[in-house]
Amino acid sequence: MTKFLNRRAVLAGSAAALSASMLPHRVRAAFAPIKIGVLTDMAGPYADDSGEGSVVAAQLAVEEFAKMNPGIPVELISGDMQGKPDVASEIASKWYDREGVDAIIDVPVSSAALAVAFVARQKNKVALLNPGTSDLSGKACSPNHVHWAFDTYALAASTGQAVLAEGGKTWFFVQADYAFGAALVADTTSIIEAHGGKSLGSVRYPFPGTTDFASFLLQAQASRAEVIAFANAGADASNAIKQAGEFGIANGKVKLAALLCFIPQIKALGLDVAQGLMLTEGFYWDLNDRTRRLSTRYAAQMKGAVPCTIQVGCYSAVLHYLKAVAITGVDVAKASGGALVAKMKEIPTDDDAFGPGRIREDGRKIHDMHLFQVKNKAESTSPWDLYRLVRTTPGEQAFRPISAELCPLMHL
Repeated sequence: MTKFLNRRAVLAGSAAALSASMLPHRVRAAFAPIKIGVLTDMAGPYADDSGEGSVVAAQLAVEEFAKMNPGIPVELISGDMQGKPDVASEIASKWYDREGVDAIIDVPVSSAALAVAFVARQKNKVALLNPGTSDLSGKACSPNHVHWAFDTYALAASTGQAVLAEGGKTWFFVQADYAFGAALVADTTSIIEAHGGKSLGSVRYPFPGTTDFASFLLQAQASRAEVIAFANAGADASNAIKQAGEFGIANGKVKLAALLCFIPQIKALGLDVAQGLMLTEGFYWDLNDRTRRLSTRYAAQMKGAVPCTIQVGCYSAVLHYLKAVAITGVDVAKASGGALVAKMKEIPTDDDAFGPGRIREDGRKIHDMHLFQVKNKAESTSPWDLYRLVRTTPGEQAFRPISAELCPLMHL
């Protein structure tokens, strides 16, 4: 049963957990479940992209695994990291040390995910992460975590090249001022410059907490760039795109590029505002029979809403993690997060979210990425019929090439 826990509840722990910890190890091991913590954004700017939906998606994976492996008990808990790396790090430490959590899933804010990855390595536990920063398979790579659903390089390579192909040569970035925003700008800049484009600069806004983007949009407009790109996500992306429309910035001469914008934001914006936008996701509910099957299960628990890439990333990560647990055995999984992640890398991935894929040596999960264009009202036939597939980039081409120079693991 999923437990929705606030930070106070998580940090307080539970009498049951403390009682179990007093039992002899061999007695505990006979019935101790694999324990997974979904550490997510329950009320902040990424709540619609993760939040309750991430917990539901993870639970779907647990239920699917239980049908195949009824003898391995699994417990799922959840917590709100509030978009803050210090809070995320504190909860991760408490979960690993006091709550008996074996793996932490999600953490959709880059700075928080980097903090949790550090804690997981310190304690030899597992972290399966869904933020944007490509540093997680680069300079911050680790034997104890996997970067799952997407990253800034894949988004930049897909969306950036598409906008360039349509004539957008000069770019200016409106950037969320934290690790994710910086990584997205750096990756996109490298892509556009490699293909003949040019960055005219960027403006950073405080994250989280910014709701009025007027001054930042005016600075972007003053740059006279042909493309104003939003290096943000969640509610920030929605607000920035909406306000740009209200100010008439996209006037035919200026293109707007949503570098990370998921389907909840498109639904909230509406097709009148969002039509024609190019964006990249690793998942779309109506892509094939498997994605439709997963989305039907999800929608039944989410009042008809469909999941986005981050949320199904939780489903995919939990399912593959548990498959590795079934191979290694529960004792090994609990004893060494590094050994469990190594097993995850040995076996191919395959699920209803992303289809076939694999985990690279540097901890990068590999699967196809898809470029979509937002439909107009005449094209849409149902409330969530929002995307038209433009092209698919095979997984081996979508993500940054593996590099011993970037990832210290490659030298081991």
